[in-house]
Amino acid sequence: MNKKVLFITQAALIGALYVVLTYFIAAFGLANGAIQLRVSEALTILPVFTPAAIPGLFLGCLISNIITGCIIEDIIFGSLATLIGAVGTYLLRKLTYLAPIPPVLANAFIVPFVLKTFYELSDAYWYLVLTVGAGEILSCYVLGLILYNALKKVPKLFDNPGQDK
Repeated sequence: MNKKVLFITQAALIGALYVVLTYFIAAFGLANGAIQLRVSEALTILPVFTPAAIPGLFLGCLISNIITGCIIEDIIFGSLATLIGAVGTYLLRKLTYLAPIPPVLANAFIVPFVLKTFYELSDAYWYLVLTVGAGEILSCYVLGLILYNALKKVPKLFDNPGQDK
């Protein structure tokens, strides 16, 4: 199989899944705001399996932020937070239980800045760091590691020819 086609296909599927999960959770008011539990952030564990998850997560977050009605600053900075987290997860891919730390930290500090600065929420920045961070811990660590443990049992799901393990 052509490696470029596989990479693009994996990235597109991960991005699409991120959008669907975010859109679903937005119906419950949990995709954006001071208290959020974006279950789609569980997918930030996927760079442990494939580097294609990095652009997939970034584009999925970008599209999700657009369709859930975020302002342009949130679309940009929120998507960049997910990109930073995905790259960090990839860099920590050999340390599975540390891999969720980058998306938790990136979102816990960047998203509250966006909420305070651009949405002008009256909540204290550190309160928002705690609330957004708690949601990220639940999504990235709890759900993400459940996803990791389920996917690592599926043989050849993310085996890419020539990919380093």
